[in-house]
Amino acid sequence: TSCLVLSAATAGVAGYSSGVLYKQMGGSNWVKNNILTAALFCGPLLLVFSVNNSVAWYYGTTAALPFGTICIIVVIWALVTLPLTVLGGIAGKNSKTEFNAPTRANKYPREIPALPWYRSTIPQMCMAGFLPFSAIYIELYYIFASVWGHKVYTIYSILFIVFIILIIVTAFITIALTYFQLAAEDHRWWWRSIFCGGSTGFFIFAYCFYYYFYKTEMKGVMQTCFYFGYMSLTCYVFFLMLGMVGFRASLVFVKNIYRAIKCD
Repeated sequence: TSCLVLSAATAGVAGYSSGVLYKQMGGSNWVKNNILTAALFCGPLLLVFSVNNSVAWYYGTTAALPFGTICIIVVIWALVTLPLTVLGGIAGKNSKTEFNAPTRANKYPREIPALPWYRSTIPQMCMAGFLPFSAIYIELYYIFASVWGHKVYTIYSILFIVFIILIIVTAFITIALTYFQLAAEDHRWWWRSIFCGGSTGFFIFAYCFYYYFYKTEMKGVMQTCFYFGYMSLTCYVFFLMLGMVGFRASLVFVKNIYRAIKCD
């Protein structure tokens, strides 16, 4: 319930942030931008919830939400989340925030030289995701044991510290990879920073398989659907969150290094 209320209440922030960034990037299709903002998280959530709840209904367990509760959730999304997202997008569109480029850019992009294989997207994602994952690996086991092993988790202060470390490590490793990419005369860092920042979600998803097969005794269709369904959604949320951290950190870094360039 708290997650649902928090997601609905912060929809306006998501719409505004998306609108401001879309305006700075010179976008014009505002309807598509608002729809994507509203559905980027709620769409996969609806898909996973529909599958898991249908499986729970089939087996007749108490984990299945009744039809009335589902209707209430849909009404909250339609009357609160979606309008707040649209209003936030409109506010972002009408904001006076401009993208102030630190230097004058050429109209035509430079040719990108051939790069070795380890500078491509996939190896860079593996490198960027491993370090943040190694920082949270130990704590991840206790969180999994608390959620799926019915153990009590009490050290929330350590969890908060590990979360801060995760954010900092993700930001710094993405900045470093962005610098190496620009040093190799490859200017296409926008999407690369998102994928590198969010690649930790893939490592967490791989850990889900290890924990399921070696640390639990879960079996059957329902337990498998619930475990991998909700863990896939959780890893997707980590990808979005850390991808945003990587992109924002790289954007600030790129602005500052190009602002320091002295043009003769």
